[in-house]
Amino acid sequence: MTDRTVDPVLVEIVEGTLASVEMEVETAIARTARSPMIRDAHDFRAGIHDARLRKLTGRSYSALVQPVVRDFPIDTMRPGDVFFHNDVYLSEGGIGHLPDLCVTVPVFHEGDVVAFVQAFGHHDDIGGAVPGSMPSHARSAFEEGLMVPPIRLWDQGVPNRAALTIMTRNSRMPDSLGGDLDAECSACLMGARRLGELFDRYGREAVEACFDAIVGKTTETFRRELLAKIPEGVHVWEDYAEHDGVDEPRLHTQRITLTVDHSADTPLTIDFTGTSPQAKGPINHAGDYADGVFLKKWLAPILRNLADTPERMAELDVNEGVVPLIRMVFPEKGTLLTPIFPAPTNARTFVILRLLGVLAGVLAKATGGRMPADQETIRYTGVYGESDDGPYLMREVLGGGSGGRWYADGEDTIHVVPDSRNIPVEFAEARWPFRVERLGLAVDSGGPGEFRGGLGYDKHIRMLRDASFMSIADRSILSCWGVNGGRAGRPFQVTVDGVEMEGLVDDFPVRAGQVIRIRTTGGGGWGSPYDRPAERVAADVRDGKVSFEGAREDYGVVLSGTAGEIVVDAEATERLRARLRETRPAAFFDRGPGYPKLSGGLPHAEVDTL
Repeated sequence: MTDRTVDPVLVEIVEGTLASVEMEVETAIARTARSPMIRDAHDFRAGIHDARLRKLTGRSYSALVQPVVRDFPIDTMRPGDVFFHNDVYLSEGGIGHLPDLCVTVPVFHEGDVVAFVQAFGHHDDIGGAVPGSMPSHARSAFEEGLMVPPIRLWDQGVPNRAALTIMTRNSRMPDSLGGDLDAECSACLMGARRLGELFDRYGREAVEACFDAIVGKTTETFRRELLAKIPEGVHVWEDYAEHDGVDEPRLHTQRITLTVDHSADTPLTIDFTGTSPQAKGPINHAGDYADGVFLKKWLAPILRNLADTPERMAELDVNEGVVPLIRMVFPEKGTLLTPIFPAPTNARTFVILRLLGVLAGVLAKATGGRMPADQETIRYTGVYGESDDGPYLMREVLGGGSGGRWYADGEDTIHVVPDSRNIPVEFAEARWPFRVERLGLAVDSGGPGEFRGGLGYDKHIRMLRDASFMSIADRSILSCWGVNGGRAGRPFQVTVDGVEMEGLVDDFPVRAGQVIRIRTTGGGGWGSPYDRPAERVAADVRDGKVSFEGAREDYGVVLSGTAGEIVVDAEATERLRARLRETRPAAFFDRGPGYPKLSGGLPHAEVDTL
């Protein structure tokens, strides 16, 4: 921060303007993009950064400006320029896999660059070995699609048609890709004009002083309200990806050693030493660039769970202000988090989503359980083939249940990306040759607990023509763990005409008339399920979230009657729960039945005592 005096009213105006511009950019993209992944599933986000490359908005994570400025110094930028990149290894850690395309536009005031507007999203296809550019068995980045280092895609308002032609030529969905890029470039240019008006109205010095105040407020709020709740000391936890698409399923470790020192300028140290060697398959994430600045902002939202109330948690943005509070220590090159080019990365969600859970787990240990149980809320499923209109690709990012919390149940069918959603049934059936015969909640999928884990999706798709099924999903063997006595949720599962699929599939043939049944993960439970009030369990059964069998087996609640009139047998419930407490002792963490079946990582007993 600087010593400049800042008008608090102006800070509120600037902060509100930034949020408004960010939302306007996202709305413009959603209304003008072509691909279902961007327009309908909303798997993208915008971000605003200042001239010091600091992220100012906190509604969602975004990519980084650092790689653009590295290759195109700020003093060489001109109004109307648009920069583009998707190269994982040249993105300073801000791009995780090649389908994530990033557009960056500089904002000018009186001839100088004063800020940046950026859009970053997952696109349908950028080439590579399989439709969708996510080959689950890839051994090299060269199989995953077209790699583009930072380039000037528009030069002073003039699009680089040659570069655009190269990109669309490499895509199986050229019209969608071209339309998406047009939408994103135009939206970011519009956002840059809006921000320029803010500087014109209040002047550069006043607006930049507000930027300092916005970032500084986050730093002090996180330090005072959140980090202060973590006891000093060293805390360790690890979790695992289960499959890399190449080797047989085994435990691929992601470990965090968290050191807390409240007297230090940087109170949190996150040490990833102990993370497994890089995988042969595409589950690696290139995170060890720019001092891990992307991962700092990616992981920091977990800290918000330490807020005094859920309402306060919702008020806390994650912007560049969290970066000075966290130091990251990476292992040597050649691990899941420090892969060596050209290690494949298209399924890197297996690592970066798991890291969210690892940080939550280590904080749960440090704080006596005041963190949510585990969740897994991204997986890609889809089909591709030939329709009457030619080749098609339907890919969907289905969410899952979030973990139970110390004050409430988990949420059902959520997605880690804000505003993301499943593909509407009406749209899907009108566009692609299949019928959606069921879309609902997966009964009993949420981990049992005093506060139940959220439920996953249950979706049934009947194919009308022959096609191929694809899946990029973790947690098909391992479950989302429960915490503080809560039980694990149910894992991801797909069957095609009764045949169970692995989590990583590129091209399983599905015949016309066959049904694909998808059940996504349920979040882990929080607290002993035998402490959940019996009437709440009965209400879950009435709502179709828990079955009669689940009520008895998982919660020890004996019910009678029909779904419309359910009665709790209080005496039988008390006897059953007393017996279950003796025969099923609670563990602080419950990893579920799949965990002991896999090898790798530490011995089970040692892991549970980390």
